[in-house]
Amino acid sequence: MQAAGKALKSGAKRLLGRAGFDIVRSSNNRGGVDDFLPFEATMRAARAAGLSVGDHIDQVMNGTPGATQSTIDELRALGVFAGRPTSVLEIGPGSGRYLEKTLKECSPERYEIYETAAPWADYLVETFGVVARPTAGSSLAPTPDASIDLVQAHKVFNTVTFLCASRYFLEMARVTRPGGRIVFDVMTETCLDPDAVRTWATQGGEGHGSYPAALPRRTCVDLFATLGCTLEASFVAPMGVATTEVLVFGKAA
Repeated sequence: MQAAGKALKSGAKRLLGRAGFDIVRSSNNRGGVDDFLPFEATMRAARAAGLSVGDHIDQVMNGTPGATQSTIDELRALGVFAGRPTSVLEIGPGSGRYLEKTLKECSPERYEIYETAAPWADYLVETFGVVARPTAGSSLAPTPDASIDLVQAHKVFNTVTFLCASRYFLEMARVTRPGGRIVFDVMTETCLDPDAVRTWATQGGEGHGSYPAALPRRTCVDLFATLGCTLEASFVAPMGVATTEVLVFGKAA
């Protein structure tokens, strides 16, 4: 029985590694992730490969070389970094693979993170000088209203429950300043044509709790519209055996 349990955890870990998001132990485990990405082992493997932690996760662990950079490139092309945001907030940065590349794009004066995995949060603070905020897993309460130029979350909302994502959406709009941007990805109907559904069902492994979580595109667009935010652009990015849709919202000035 114990061996079966270990095998199940090992299988879940392999699946989640393919999902395109970072597996971290969380004391507020609302997304159903019951395994973790070992901090020390991952750091050693990245150093041995001569790669940054983020590039190691993309190339070696997820088998999607350049996936993070391609998302950053798309955001640059859409002008997300053009205004040189001075304050950035990221939900669930994990190993910091998007954080690291965002810092290279816009060099903000302040970068806040909400990360439930303490070893990774500590690493990001020490390595990049970001500010780790205390998190309850669905709130940005420590961040004041209308104080952030760019709020982002990558590979987060397709791993948590509908209510958790919805609560974060309300908070993201609250903390974004007028004229600011909100960027996140969700597995929308754009990503769920019959072939994609069949692929998830037959090749997606056992899944875990809420992963992969789908959310209607219209629901996101309509909700943010009531919060003074307009969808400016979207594009599809790799995730696991299929894709996720990145949405870019602008908050009315």
